[in-house]
Amino acid sequence: MDVIARRQTLRGHIQVPGSKSHTIRALILATMAEGQSCIRNPLPSADCMSTAAAIPLIGAEIGLDLRTEGETGTMWFVNGAGKNLHAPTDVINVGNSGSLLYFLAPIAATFDGWSVFTGDASIRTRPVRHMVDAINQMGARAFVTQPQSDVCPMIVEGPITKAHKIVTEGNVSSQYISGLMLAALRLSGPLEIELTDPKETPYLTMTKTWLERVGAEVAISADFRHISVTAPRAIKAFDCTIPSDWEAAAFPLVAALLTDSTVTIDNIDGSGTQGDEAIVSILQSIGADITWDKTANQLTARGGKKARNGLGRLSTQNLPDGELRVALSPFPDAICVLAVIACFTEGTTVLEDAAVCRRKETDRIALMAQQLSWLGADVTEDGDSLIIRGHSPVREDGMDNPAFRLHGGTVESHGDHRIAMSLACMGLGLRGDEQITVHGAECCDVSFPHFFDVMTDIGAKFKKR
Repeated sequence: MDVIARRQTLRGHIQVPGSKSHTIRALILATMAEGQSCIRNPLPSADCMSTAAAIPLIGAEIGLDLRTEGETGTMWFVNGAGKNLHAPTDVINVGNSGSLLYFLAPIAATFDGWSVFTGDASIRTRPVRHMVDAINQMGARAFVTQPQSDVCPMIVEGPITKAHKIVTEGNVSSQYISGLMLAALRLSGPLEIELTDPKETPYLTMTKTWLERVGAEVAISADFRHISVTAPRAIKAFDCTIPSDWEAAAFPLVAALLTDSTVTIDNIDGSGTQGDEAIVSILQSIGADITWDKTANQLTARGGKKARNGLGRLSTQNLPDGELRVALSPFPDAICVLAVIACFTEGTTVLEDAAVCRRKETDRIALMAQQLSWLGADVTEDGDSLIIRGHSPVREDGMDNPAFRLHGGTVESHGDHRIAMSLACMGLGLRGDEQITVHGAECCDVSFPHFFDVMTDIGAKFKKR
């Protein structure tokens, strides 16, 4: 599917879906629990549906209500397998979900028997050697099926029942570290994990919060280099509400700031468990007109002429050395949308400490540099950083800025949902009749089902073909 985006004015309230990260953790923990759990406001995205399809293979039962597809009031029910969890009755195809792969494979090390994992073409390019090594340190057997390979298909043989100390980098992904923490729920004695280079640390805090919710004892050192997890005697069923997804909130937020718009995002998660909320302070630091009402759980963004100063001009001029520098390792999924808004910001933006972004669904550093350059942006790759030299569409006096030279064109999503949504939002901020056509835009269903319809409801007027 192609989606065409051109300049528009947005107005109104929008509610983004529930968090994918929270939904998948809730589904897996409900599977491991005794009794029936209720998960409210789940995200019915492709990755979450892959999880919902996988957990019956290891002994749980799940009831999905897809009639409202993520609208307020949606509930999913999971009858947990508890102590009767078992090796999967079929190959586990994780689809496009790295979270499912990295969470469930360490848990599979506690099963008696063999577990086989594979996924779509994208998953079969993502490294698993670090996880294979960690699982082998646990005392199980894990290996990839292709000699000299570092990708799925992957096989895990258990069981292990006693905890071991694991030493691993932690910089390739935080997801398999969360998987090890989840697997600790089925081990006797505390599992000790030593990380030599921890990254994406807010996600480890999120996992800690969930584990403590089901009764585990979890300790994480201040530098995230030492993690200890002690299982409870039993994991009991629970009732939970999935908070809204900050990663999804970033797109309407940035779209509003690129246009003459006022947009309010409802049901914002103020729990502090999602690292991507840092995007608010980052955007405010370059002059974005954003108000976060934490009492009402609402985030309001005013862009362009609707900003309270009448300009909505974004600039790095008031920052140290006149540059915006963002270390992305705590929230790497923000790289695509931050790269887009940097193109509309006067001054230099450096998105750094982003090595993990090369190992997501795509190499997001390389592809965003390529796609944005095609659209007239001044973007440079520098190791594991992106450097964007942007220009505001308006000068400080409110007149058009002749240095602003972004233009339309046809770009590729490369099957990456965050690239697709970011570039579509970029099209909303172009001048005149310029437009961006995003090819392969259907991939947005991975994390934000019906993204284009939801955005069109507040004025985006995306055209599908």
